[in-house]
Amino acid sequence: MSRGLCVLAAAGAVAGVVAGTGPAAAAGTPRFLAPAELPPHQSSDWTAGPVTAGQPDPLPMCVGGALPSISMYRTYRTDLDTGALQVTVVERSEQRAKDFAALLRKDLAGCAATVMKENPDITATQKYYGKLNVEEGAHVYGVHTESTGGASDINLFSVGRDGSTVTLVQWGQLGGFAQAQVADFKDTTVTAVNKLYSSISS
Repeated sequence: MSRGLCVLAAAGAVAGVVAGTGPAAAAGTPRFLAPAELPPHQSSDWTAGPVTAGQPDPLPMCVGGALPSISMYRTYRTDLDTGALQVTVVERSEQRAKDFAALLRKDLAGCAATVMKENPDITATQKYYGKLNVEEGAHVYGVHTESTGGASDINLFSVGRDGSTVTLVQWGQLGGFAQAQVADFKDTTVTAVNKLYSSISS
């Protein structure tokens, strides 16, 4: 899988781990996806890193530059070439959250063009998979990248909002649109948005 285009590694030593993500977490702390809530892998279980404060490293393609320092994130991986990322941002107001979600959606709407502009050796195509009816809504996108060396990767992204909180989910693996687990990823997105402020711990 192309380095820098898909998130496959577990979280490294970056900003401090967020305290209080277990059962005793304070009210108002966003919850993250559990590994079992990701699209199922046919031959490997998912594992997850800790919920961590700050921007993920590496940044996800297309939307990484928009992620603020107040982000919280969690990375996920399988034993094979599949990885995922969830980033959540709690804004100061619902309007700021609406604006931030709109910015992420704009970046994703132009993702393929951005990737090819920044990486001349890559050809990128994308699809929009529609809006999901969960809380204030979530939108799903797919981006396929292929390098001149033959590497072919598929990434799915979603942006969802619950009040003043925005969450971004990314899933990626080797392959093309035919290998994209779109229905499972939509289920994962609905779960991610619904559980942001649920009482169920990750």
